[in-house]
Order: sequence, then C-alpha cells, then structure tokens
Amino acid sequence: MESLVSLENNVQALLEQYELLKQQLLDLQQENERQRDEIIRTHAELVQIKADYKHLETAYALLSENTDDEQRERVRTRLTNMIAQIDRAIEALRS
Repeated sequence: MESLVSLENNVQALLEQYELLKQQLLDLQQENERQRDEIIRTHAELVQIKADYKHLETAYALLSENTDDEQRERVRTRLTNMIAQIDRAIEALRS
C-alpha cells in the first residue's frame, strides 16, 4: 500500500514538474519571438540609417563643389552634425 501511495506521489510530482516546464517553454518561446521582432526592427532601422548616411555623403560631395565658401561651410557644418548623429545612432544599435 505504501508503495502505491509513493508511486502516486511520484507521478503527481512528475506531472507538476511537466506543467512547470511546459510553462517555462512557453515563456521562452514568447521571449524569443519578442527578441526576434526587436532584431528585425533594429535591422530595418540600421538599413535606413545606412541609406540616409550614404545620401548625406553624396549631398555633401555635391554641395561642396557648387556653392560659395560661406554657404559651403554652413552646409558642411550641418552635414557633419547630421553624420555624427547617424554614427551615434548606428553605434547605439550595435550595442
């Protein structure tokens, strides 16, 4: 009789452990999905930032050839600041 009670207790303990593990698996799957979505979003942002950076570099090259010195310096300053902001954003996405 005692062995039957012991067996029932062991089965009950195994069922409880199974339910716990099943919930942990579900939690991990949900966290995995959230992180995957975050990676996809971050990657899309990075692609856009790289494209913006390339456009700024092109604009900088074009403007530096076709403007007077004062305007060129203002444009250069603005573009340098924008490029620095993009560099910081890229670095933040990488970390």
